Amino acid sequence: MMSSTRLACTLALAACQAGTALAAGAPPATLERLHVASALTAPQSFTFGVEGPAVDAAGNVYAANFARQQTIGKVKPNGEAEVFVTLPGASVANGIRFGPDGAMYVADYVEHTIYRIDPASGAIAIHARESAMSQPNDLAITAAGVIYASDPDWKKNSGRVWRIERDGKVTLAADQLGTANGIDVSPDGRTLYVNESVQRVVWAFAIAPDGTLGGKRRIASFADHGLDGMRVDVDGNLYVTRIGKGTVVKLSPEGRTLAEIALPGKKPSNISFGGADGRTAYVTEVEHGQLLQFRVARPGLEWQQRQAGGARAAQ
Repeated sequence: MMSSTRLACTLALAACQAGTALAAGAPPATLERLHVASALTAPQSFTFGVEGPAVDAAGNVYAANFARQQTIGKVKPNGEAEVFVTLPGASVANGIRFGPDGAMYVADYVEHTIYRIDPASGAIAIHARESAMSQPNDLAITAAGVIYASDPDWKKNSGRVWRIERDGKVTLAADQLGTANGIDVSPDGRTLYVNESVQRVVWAFAIAPDGTLGGKRRIASFADHGLDGMRVDVDGNLYVTRIGKGTVVKLSPEGRTLAEIALPGKKPSNISFGGADGRTAYVTEVEHGQLLQFRVARPGLEWQQRQAGGARAAQ
């Protein structure tokens, strides 16, 4: 048995080493439990259409259909929630993203519209509207502000991807897909990832300098359960919600499964990252109509890009 004096010295040395490691930039994730999901909002605080989510610079989480359809809810980091805006006409939000300009962009699957919303005033404007869309579902935004929108046709089990320029011009970027759903851009901006819900496949496209897509390749496929929302972390790993299975699967950029996180609910619909360090994952969950959260080892890419953008604006 170790003497009390020696034990005290050992504990002091360990504490000092831990502090030195943190000061040197060692990941604090080693000191906490990762991938343990808990509720952020009360059950049924959102409707069956709960989707999004997106996190602003202050750490507030925005998700579609809070309390009633057609709204976007604003949830503080402590779980307090309220209606942020109600979309006009028959519009219903699905994917939500913040662009490098700080504005909120919302995919409306009813009116074939991408809305631009001022996060300070809540003012809503049409950024793009395209009647040829089936129902824009989720959004990915490049560092230059170009939007890629997934567009599934659930009746035909098919889908497309549209490219939307900063001026709102809409161009078909990819056709002849399955039910295109989750979508995001790699950290270097050269790859667009798109998953297909019904076909349970994740594809990677090369993004050319002019924004066109090519070099389509399959990086992952699954034998059962659907795929839904998808986000990338700073290392290029993909977090994909497995609707029907009740998990979020973490994939390497090459499609290798790195982890699978169990959730208290079988129908996670989408995911985003935020928190003070970008390492809190927020998941919208349909079965219980609520927002869930869990910690991850590395920050989300969108969070990092927003921090970098804020730093540049402050200079």
